[in-house]
Amino acid sequence: MEAKKTNENSIGKKMIPTFGAFYGTAVRRPEVCTMRVVIQRVKEASVSIAGQTTAQIGPGLLVLAGFEADDRQEDLEWTAHKIFNMRIFSDDEGKMNRALSDVNGEILVVSQFTLFAQTKHGNRPSFIRAAEPAHSKPCYEAFTEMLRRMNPGGVQTGTFSADMQVALVNDGPVTITMDSKARE
Repeated sequence: MEAKKTNENSIGKKMIPTFGAFYGTAVRRPEVCTMRVVIQRVKEASVSIAGQTTAQIGPGLLVLAGFEADDRQEDLEWTAHKIFNMRIFSDDEGKMNRALSDVNGEILVVSQFTLFAQTKHGNRPSFIRAAEPAHSKPCYEAFTEMLRRMNPGGVQTGTFSADMQVALVNDGPVTITMDSKARE
């Protein structure tokens, strides 16, 4: 079962009870985590670091996930459930009526702070809205743990804050963006 602890993280944000003990890991959920994601339906996807493949999936979803500094915890849960239940896989008639679980799909989650780039002024993007690593890493870990609980054995991840090369074969293509604060 879940361990029930409440602590503060390194940036003074109150942490709510830990979870993940069922899987042998204690991952603390930060109290708040707004996120922006890009979801791509893929035939396959992989992550490489320094020429070595560190994660790969077959048919399923590649999820690029970014976290904002000013955010709420329920956004993680809303986004994870929305991704897992989104009907974007084709049925026998070619209509997008099947969810990830209906097709036994896998998920590859890659952290990507650049999703919160601001490009309004000048030509160099600003990333001031993106959460600092001390805040975004617990959000990323909590989010991937939620997806693992929904899709056991079918979730791979990139390496947080690493210089990664992401390869994919987009299926469709189907690419969807979601912003948890806007609930769209």
